[in-house]
Amino acid sequence: MSIPIRPIYLMADSQLLFWNTNGQSFLAPLRESIDKEHPKAAYVGASNGDQPEYFSIFEGAMSSIGVTDCRMIFSDYQKEDRDYLMEADIILLAGGDVVRGWRVLDQTGMGQDIVQRYYDNATLIGISAGAVHLGMMGCDNEIPEEDDLFETFKLIPYAIDAHDEGQGWQRLKAMVSLGDPGVKGMGLPSGGGLIYYPDHVMEPVRHAIVEFSVKDDQIQQTLLFPPDDPIGQTASDAGD
Repeated sequence: MSIPIRPIYLMADSQLLFWNTNGQSFLAPLRESIDKEHPKAAYVGASNGDQPEYFSIFEGAMSSIGVTDCRMIFSDYQKEDRDYLMEADIILLAGGDVVRGWRVLDQTGMGQDIVQRYYDNATLIGISAGAVHLGMMGCDNEIPEEDDLFETFKLIPYAIDAHDEGQGWQRLKAMVSLGDPGVKGMGLPSGGGLIYYPDHVMEPVRHAIVEFSVKDDQIQQTLLFPPDDPIGQTASDAGD
């Protein structure tokens, strides 16, 4: 019998970890989908240098949904951390520096193990840089050139960027323009996020997200609204 693949949660920042909707935690359905009395939750702090204060935020969010078995997976990726990660039911990839985080994931083998856990039924959560890692590519420049792009997990078929709306998503637009033909971009605004389901359905969370694509050598922009958004429609316009 095949093991079902779980949705991936992308967040622009940590706000959604504590967001309540319809009288319950946004993460409550995630916990309810795990048929274990004591699930394990792993925090990958590679992108922020394993800062303990951010792990404490993660512990607080997990505690709010009844998950108390949590562990920081350190960037040196010792055996004890790997053993825990390979049993984790929830794996969160933290925000921080996209390049630094990806270097750790790639060079230690942690990235391969995370992908394996995903296909073995773990739920992945990516925040900011962690969300970028779950998409098609990252970059090591604010406005990248083609040589600045590097492949990431590709578990979600979009280039991802987060909380860059104040800069007009210039970095994400450049990534889409320079990436492989047909690659689209998804911008997660501050406080917002996206649930990506195994059947490729995408559910914006809390705020509208912006999708970028290239048509006739021009950037096209489309807004995707949460299901309960009162606007209740998709609006699009051609960019420059």
